[in-house]
This record gives sequence, structure tokens and C-alpha cells, in this order.
Amino acid sequence: MLSEALLANETIAGLVAAHPAAVVDGTTRFDEITLTIEPAEIIATLAYLKYHQGFERLSTVTAVDRYPLDPRFELVYHLQSIARNLRLRLRTSVATEIASATIVYAGADWYEREVFDLFGVVFTGHPNLKRIMMPDDWEGHPLRRDFPTHGFKYSYGEQQ
Repeated sequence: MLSEALLANETIAGLVAAHPAAVVDGTTRFDEITLTIEPAEIIATLAYLKYHQGFERLSTVTAVDRYPLDPRFELVYHLQSIARNLRLRLRTSVATEIASATIVYAGADWYEREVFDLFGVVFTGHPNLKRIMMPDDWEGHPLRRDFPTHGFKYSYGEQQ
């Protein structure tokens, strides 16, 4: 449920009017707005904010592993409107899969690949979802909470 103060914000009010099922919750802390979005509505929300509210820059897509909670992963999207000097944080929770934001923001490509590589979240519709930081034959996703923190041996090939 959104507070009256958030609903008084023209950006939030416009989003809620355009996509009433998208926004689950919202908070303001330290003058930063964070909205919790339904996972199925993330692409529609991003498109609305980009094309109707002027949030032309996606500055980050990252994840948090909330293991053992279900859904396990929280995805966080940071948006910026340069012209309006506004920032907005969106978050959504998923088990392992969500639609790719590359259809709205081409710059989401590398961010989503990083989240896929390090957490194992699959972005459906991504044009090139493959490892970006770890070697191609690496097993597992090193930023998951259940990934071993010691005792894991990996050979990086012959050192010269």
C-alpha cells in the first residue's frame, strides 16, 4: 500500500494510474523513492517510466540473494531522469527467472549478464545471456549465499 505522500508524487501517481497492478509497495528514505513492483509488470513499468516519465537512463540492475526466503532473489533497478534530475529505485522479487529489460533499455544487457553470471537469475528474452565475469566452464554462481566460501579449488590453467 502506498502512502498519501507517495501518491502525491506526479511520477508515482501517473504510474499507478497507467498500471494499477504494477506497484505493490513503496517507501521514501533519505529522500530516495523505492517502489516494489510485481515481477510480471516490470517491463511495462520500465517502459512507462522511460517513455512517459522521462527516465531515460537505467544506471544499474543488480540482485540480492535473500536465501532461504522464497522468492529467493530481489532484483533492483536504478533509474534516472537526467532532464528532470530525478532518481527512482524499483525492486522486485523472483525465484529464478524474469523478463529481460533489454527490450526497453539496451544498456541492461551487461548488467543482466552480470546478475546471471554471479547469481544465476535467468533473464528471458535476453539477446546474449552468457557468462561475463566467470570462466565459461565455471560451475555455480559465486554470489549466491549457498556457494562455498572456502575449500573450493579451481584451476585457471597454466601460469606463465
